[in-house]
Amino acid sequence: MVAVLTSSRRGRGGIGPAAEQDLKRSIADLGNRLEAHESANATRFAQVETRLEEHAVKLADIPSTSQIVAAMEQLLSKTMTSLDERLTTQAHSIEALKTTVTQTDSLLERVLESLDSLESYADPAELAGVSLAQRAVV
Repeated sequence: MVAVLTSSRRGRGGIGPAAEQDLKRSIADLGNRLEAHESANATRFAQVETRLEEHAVKLADIPSTSQIVAAMEQLLSKTMTSLDERLTTQAHSIEALKTTVTQTDSLLERVLESLDSLESYADPAELAGVSLAQRAVV
């Protein structure tokens, strides 16, 4: 290419040998700079490709949104099931307590009725003696 440029200029009146040498040096320098840029760009491109591969590996390790949602749904389901079981257990305990309180009330009522019936059969004189004995103790 340099030869073509220089030979075509020589034919038209030409340029001097010093100018021709300058032109050759400039073209050689420009070629060297172009090669350096190409090498730098190739290095940068390789670095970018390496980083892209690293990021692709990292992205492959990250769970997808659907996987995260599925895990959260499963965790929530387990939590709700556990809560339901505890509430059911507490409801059974409350029912058992209600039954116990009802039975206790019934028994207490029967005891009080028995005491009332005993008082009605007891002799009034005995009751007066009992109350005098209670007063003496106090």
